[in-house]
Amino acid sequence: MPQTVVVLDFGSQYTQVIARRIREAKVFSQVVPFDTPAKEIQKLSPVGIVLSGGPASVLAKDAPRPDAAIFRLGVPILGICYGLQLMGAMLGGKVKQSSAREYGRGELQIKRKGKLFSRLPKKLLVWNSHGDRLVKLPKGFSSTASTENSSYASIEDSKRLFYGLQFHPEVEHSERGVEVLGNFLFSICNCQGDWRLDDFTEQIIEKIREQVGDSRVILGLSGGV
Repeated sequence: MPQTVVVLDFGSQYTQVIARRIREAKVFSQVVPFDTPAKEIQKLSPVGIVLSGGPASVLAKDAPRPDAAIFRLGVPILGICYGLQLMGAMLGGKVKQSSAREYGRGELQIKRKGKLFSRLPKKLLVWNSHGDRLVKLPKGFSSTASTENSSYASIEDSKRLFYGLQFHPEVEHSERGVEVLGNFLFSICNCQGDWRLDDFTEQIIEKIREQVGDSRVILGLSGGV
């Protein structure tokens, strides 16, 4: 079983991009629905969890939320955009609607590098897409970066290994975003980076052969992911 980073999908158009970026770093990623029970996630033995972005507002009554028990699994967690706001709200922080939606590239001012921004410059152009913002940190968290419209563009609880980014590091519009994700994978989750797609493909093919045997199947594939 390869080291696995679980990506909880909250409906972001970039969820599969997150998964792809992780795999491009030679780490296996598995996307699961946002409401997957923590016990089921634990069975995957994840070395890290990513909370994707999403179109919903944390302030909405029907806002999608994960099983709160994921925060007790003892696994590093990275919340991206909606994922940051969600983690902040669920752990005791406060989220408010922004006076103006922050969309497009903006300058990120890094106040404290820590592990997440290690070996990166103090200013980066990053991609934002959100209408809410965190206005009060949960207990144990500190702010490590800000933008013009947000004092909490990056937050962390280094003791519990919980991290949040208000911007999207996975998209090409974010300067050095792949390196930020890499720091989460290798400096925080301690990933080995030894996963190979070819090995995985061979394992899946063999598993299908065992399940199907002499029977026939209809298979639909979605390319371009």
